[in-house]
Amino acid sequence: MTTHPTLPPYAGSTRPAESLRGLCGGAVHVAGDPAYDVARVPWNAAVDQRPAAVAYPASAREVAEVVTCARRAGLRVAPQGTGHNPRPLGSLGDVVLLRTAAMQGVTVDPASRTARVEAGVLWQDAVEAAAEYDLAALHGSSPDVGVVGYSLGGGIGWYARHFGLQANHVTAVELVTADGDQVRADADHETDLFWALRGGGGNFGIVTALEFDLHDVGRPYAGMMVWDAAHAPEVLDRWTRWAGHTPDEATTALRIVSVPELPEVPESLRGRTIVVVDGAVVGDHDDAVAVLAPLSELGPEINTFAPADPASLTRLHMDPEGPTPFVSGSTMLAELPAEGIDALLSVAGARSGSSLRLAAELRQLGGALDRPHPDGGAMPRLHGQFTFFCGAPATDIDAGTRGAADVARTVGALAPWARGNYLNLAEKRVDPSTAYEPDAWARLCAIRASVDPDGLFLANHEVPTVAV
Repeated sequence: MTTHPTLPPYAGSTRPAESLRGLCGGAVHVAGDPAYDVARVPWNAAVDQRPAAVAYPASAREVAEVVTCARRAGLRVAPQGTGHNPRPLGSLGDVVLLRTAAMQGVTVDPASRTARVEAGVLWQDAVEAAAEYDLAALHGSSPDVGVVGYSLGGGIGWYARHFGLQANHVTAVELVTADGDQVRADADHETDLFWALRGGGGNFGIVTALEFDLHDVGRPYAGMMVWDAAHAPEVLDRWTRWAGHTPDEATTALRIVSVPELPEVPESLRGRTIVVVDGAVVGDHDDAVAVLAPLSELGPEINTFAPADPASLTRLHMDPEGPTPFVSGSTMLAELPAEGIDALLSVAGARSGSSLRLAAELRQLGGALDRPHPDGGAMPRLHGQFTFFCGAPATDIDAGTRGAADVARTVGALAPWARGNYLNLAEKRVDPSTAYEPDAWARLCAIRASVDPDGLFLANHEVPTVAV
């Protein structure tokens, strides 16, 4: 359905963003407004966003009004749900930041095993809605990550090696185009757009709702194993070799974590550096125990793996919730041989002096992630054995500077085994073409040129209108 908002023509102003006042029921904040400094803060609070305006639409119609008015005023539009990955956006001085937090509808159809969520829905809300029907979504490791941004960029969760990327389980996308039109893209309508949106990020329009598949996973066998960092060489060696040969039903991650000395942390772990393997195994629980045996044989001091409620898995990884200032880096790895393990421990191990207290983390790929998904979108698979991510607190300028240096040193140490980027984890500007096959990249650029030739939309990892 196409809906063209009826708006007065833009009369011109020294501050073009002033023309947006009155939209979204007044939920538009321009620099200098009392609510502007609160509205502009992203989830990663270390990033100082200063857009021309911040708009909070509550419906697809209001999104279309913002897009149309911004275009007339000569401003760009950047969609943002939570702001977990805002740094690559760069300067926003001529940009309307379109925050989708007011769009919170969630509907589950148990007969078709699908969900429809509006643009501002967080994963925890979608997961809990699906759990009411004993169904599971392909969510990530954080409960407060937005469904839309995660899904458009790929989506690796605790069932990823069994089902593949969340992007390829999206069945329909509702969005507003650069012309202000409201359209639906699916397997039978706007098929080029539908292909591009599944893995191509927020480059092609403002997504107002997604529909996606849900799955029956029963009670996955999930949890974590914990060792002291003194055992890191042995655990890393065993886990990296094990990860390359496990059944598709298992998806895990390994982290080196410096545990803060906080009251809410168990006393036995406070102030220590530990190695954690967490994840889930779908299927028979006896089979899961056998799959995990090579790791449990290493004698972890904590082992919580057990049958689990699928709705609990959003917090299994214990990712921080709420606005958190940090710096991070990432890469994908073709492999991590013994030399790579030594390199990682030299810059991120317990004796390295690193400030990477949020973790140096490897996530297991392979399985369904390494096979092209039938009828998949722009990102039908991920090449490589692991993704790597590392992060450090950036509570002040000095901590951010030190953390950024440690992040760069750690990612650099793994460069000999690097293979491209997974953009959902890329918290700085990288060459986005490295996330796609060459033919897919060329097609993404052609579709961007067709649907947004003037570059109205600004995504955190931008697809240009001409392949470069």
